[in-house]
Amino acid sequence: MLISLDHVQLAAPPGSEPALRAYYVDVLGMTEVPKPAVLAARGGCWFAAGTVRLHLGTEADFRPARKAHPGLRVTGIAEYARRLRAGGAEVVWDENLPGHRRFYSEDPVGNRLEFLEPHAPTP
Repeated sequence: MLISLDHVQLAAPPGSEPALRAYYVDVLGMTEVPKPAVLAARGGCWFAAGTVRLHLGTEADFRPARKAHPGLRVTGIAEYARRLRAGGAEVVWDENLPGHRRFYSEDPVGNRLEFLEPHAPTP
């Protein structure tokens, strides 16, 4: 029986860990989680914020997914969008999900990320 989502794994090119750390920690405000030694030898890095867990693993022939993405729920989405723009990330708003404000962005290696915040429907 499934009870929850443990983490989402995204791929990244080898050697991109410094850029990933700068983005996921400094821009998104996540915390880096130490990987077990046996897994750390493979490269990549893990991040957490509240119950959100993102693992970035390296792939020699990395190509970012253009459609696949994690949907990350946020509070204060307009301020969060400003924070991403200030960190150099592009923000593309999408008003096509009823009951939500949302935008898409990309991490430094091109992984697509969706940020969304539910809102009360307009009467």
